[in-house]
Amino acid sequence: MELKQNFWKNKKIFVTGHNGFKGSWLSLWLYELGTKIFGSSLKPATQPNLYSILNLDNKINSENGDIRDYNKLNEKISIVKPEILIHMAAQPLVRDSYLDPVYTYETNIMGTVNVLDIARKTDSIKSILVITSDKCYENIEKNYYYKESDSLGGHDPYSSSKGSADIVASAYYNSFFLKKGIGLSIARAGNIIGGGDWSKDRIIPDAMRAFASKKDLIIRSPNSVRPWQFILDPLFGYLLLIEKLSENPTDFSGPWNFGPKKGTDQSVKFICDKIASHWSKKANWIAQSDNEFHEANLLLLNSDKAKDKLSWESKYDLNVTLEKTIKWYSNYYNKDKDMLKFTIKQINDYLGV
Repeated sequence: MELKQNFWKNKKIFVTGHNGFKGSWLSLWLYELGTKIFGSSLKPATQPNLYSILNLDNKINSENGDIRDYNKLNEKISIVKPEILIHMAAQPLVRDSYLDPVYTYETNIMGTVNVLDIARKTDSIKSILVITSDKCYENIEKNYYYKESDSLGGHDPYSSSKGSADIVASAYYNSFFLKKGIGLSIARAGNIIGGGDWSKDRIIPDAMRAFASKKDLIIRSPNSVRPWQFILDPLFGYLLLIEKLSENPTDFSGPWNFGPKKGTDQSVKFICDKIASHWSKKANWIAQSDNEFHEANLLLLNSDKAKDKLSWESKYDLNVTLEKTIKWYSNYYNKDKDMLKFTIKQINDYLGV
């Protein structure tokens, strides 16, 4: 499948969370497609951050904003009058959700309510994509690939907040958007990795910080299995879905999984070994027990629906994913590449351009 360039040209798109890790990659890709992007988000949570490295403020109509603030968000969206709304803003970290569950629920649930309530009052909006998480499922931690119709839940505040956001989005679609002919899709991806993520308590950013400083990487759960995937794989799925949603809002509304191919899920230990071998012979990791917070040991996604109806599936296997990711960070830390050009090149390589 290929993206339709004519579909995206000059489209007005409003993105919440546009300056996060995923949001920055998506915003750059949308810019390259010729869209008019408007973004609202809190300031980037880390230094460094991908948004600043790519200097995306020069390419996006960006404003700082909190999705918990209904009135300010409403003002921004009503001025922009976008055709497409992509909701990515969230409190994205499991461990932080234990430390501040109220903020997590306010942001991930009520923030989603605010975004969708404003959208239902904005006549220009024709398509909506809500990004939630693979962690929205009621995870029984067995060798089972979750499909879109499985029960939602969540052991921790983050996971349950994402399951709740899913339910909110579905309710808003059935209550308000369906009868207006407006499409609303919900996208759930796996553990996304790629260049430019510096979030805390994530394996790739933690590894890059440690190895670049010539320190050992400390990990918590070496035997936990995750559906690892390259950043561009789910983003490509999101873009395909928006195209289809605009053509046929009824058939393409609802939840969609965008996970890696079955059988490519691997343990944290496997990932650490691969990262270390790609980085240098001296790179090393150490496992330290940390039972303070529960984190799932096994989570798998079934993406057959996206394969059947969108002709989408992950392009990169895990080895290529790790090679592309390590190459990005290596170029960044060695300061021997224009990172904007290099990031665009990774997008074009993915598309086969």
